[in-house]
Amino acid sequence: MRKPFPGSDRIALRAAQYVRMSTDEQDYSTLNQMAAIAAYAASHNLEIVREYSDEARSGLHLNGRLGLKSLLKDVQTKLADFEVILVYDVSRWGRFQDADESAHYEYLCKQSGIQVIYCEEEFENDGSLVSTVLKALQRAEAAGFSRRLSRRVFAGHCTLGSRGFWQGAPAGYGLRRTLVDASGTPRIILADGERKFIQSDRVILAPGPAGEVALVRRMFRSFAIDGKNEIQIAGELNQEGLVNQYGRPWNRDTISRMLSNEKYIGNNVYNRTSFKLKDKAVKNPSEMWIRSVNAFQAVVDADLFHAAQRRFAELTRRKSDEHMLENLRCLLNLKGRLNSKLINAAGSTPKTQSYQKRFGSLVKAYELIGYQPKNKFSNASAKRETSSKRRSILPLLFAEMRRMDLTTRFDFNARTYIVNDKVTVQIYLLRCLKTKSGNSQWILRQRRKSNIDLIIAVRMDLAEGIHDFVLIRSLSRSDRLNGTGVDVELLGGTCFRTLGDLANALTDATRTT
Repeated sequence: MRKPFPGSDRIALRAAQYVRMSTDEQDYSTLNQMAAIAAYAASHNLEIVREYSDEARSGLHLNGRLGLKSLLKDVQTKLADFEVILVYDVSRWGRFQDADESAHYEYLCKQSGIQVIYCEEEFENDGSLVSTVLKALQRAEAAGFSRRLSRRVFAGHCTLGSRGFWQGAPAGYGLRRTLVDASGTPRIILADGERKFIQSDRVILAPGPAGEVALVRRMFRSFAIDGKNEIQIAGELNQEGLVNQYGRPWNRDTISRMLSNEKYIGNNVYNRTSFKLKDKAVKNPSEMWIRSVNAFQAVVDADLFHAAQRRFAELTRRKSDEHMLENLRCLLNLKGRLNSKLINAAGSTPKTQSYQKRFGSLVKAYELIGYQPKNKFSNASAKRETSSKRRSILPLLFAEMRRMDLTTRFDFNARTYIVNDKVTVQIYLLRCLKTKSGNSQWILRQRRKSNIDLIIAVRMDLAEGIHDFVLIRSLSRSDRLNGTGVDVELLGGTCFRTLGDLANALTDATRTT
């Protein structure tokens, strides 16, 4: 039988609870965790005064887990108004692949005088030798569970891929994802973002609308037979006002990927890249690919497709290392600088991917011609980091909005979100800057002129955590946000500390708009 928490016969201690679930499908997971935590708190004379949660968040990394980040930030900055943290079990704290990482985050709490209690574990987290050993074993087991699950899921995907079933990715231009039952009978065509709703159903690819199919075939003929390059093809399509599946203009990279993808001749190719345990994506050699030939109806004739591949091979083979570098030097002399956009837009220069494959990286190619970028790629790195954080925050915001019965869809043409089919919203993630006087500042400029109803600005702090959420109804291109809140009031905006408060305000806005 578990011992009562020290001090349970005195005034109730203040506690915070942390809950986490891994996927959207685990609707009741956090409710079960909170019920067990509440029962533990009641029997140990603890008062839950604060809640931190990570819903639909993997426990493999700290990245994207805003709830745990916020908890650790409050603990480290001495803002925590509680003495105990209650967690359902060790695995909810995290399935970190390095057990020391899990221990480190718990130690940060302990260092601030706050104890972490795992309510459903069969040991007391009291620092004794027994609890230390058992906790280490549980951490190793939590990490091992993720590794075993990853292997099982991967093996299942490989089996399904070898049978010709499509695994998760968007279908692509000219194709559509079609749901089939266990006998192979087609059910429905899935829209973007839709998933199968019966476990035994599978997804295959099928030709899309006739206009898209005709355009795909035209691209292959232009490249393989007419001898046009990807830039020329993109230019023609854009001049005619034709757009890709996302409503955007065509570009060299998009067309190049299409012209080299076997799905257009009906082949299902899986495992070209690996992304296991939330680690970085790795491109696999072709011998590791899993290919199912003639898995679904072809959009392009096989002879035409292979003619396109022979032209790709010829274009790559005919250029020596020195020839490729000379192309780069000529472009540098012409433009005075180099970047990915300039290289990919130059018809006489190989794509950035070709330089990366040939020389290991674009930076290495720059070094070989004696070119040193002024920004040292810092801007690109910052943009990638911001984009990554944006991808982790948006699902949380949309999940909170769904709980408030708010619907959200993205308008690719206007680059805005439509809430409840009536309110247009733009979302910005703002990095924190320091002024010369030491004050915090967030620069917010509209990406483009558009008729929008609301702007959501997510302001980050210097530690890259969330500072607050700002809801604004109008904005000029020169408005700036500082840390005092005065500028927010002048813009007619409102600050919110939590996603829940922001979602409530959006609900009110949809009723009054």
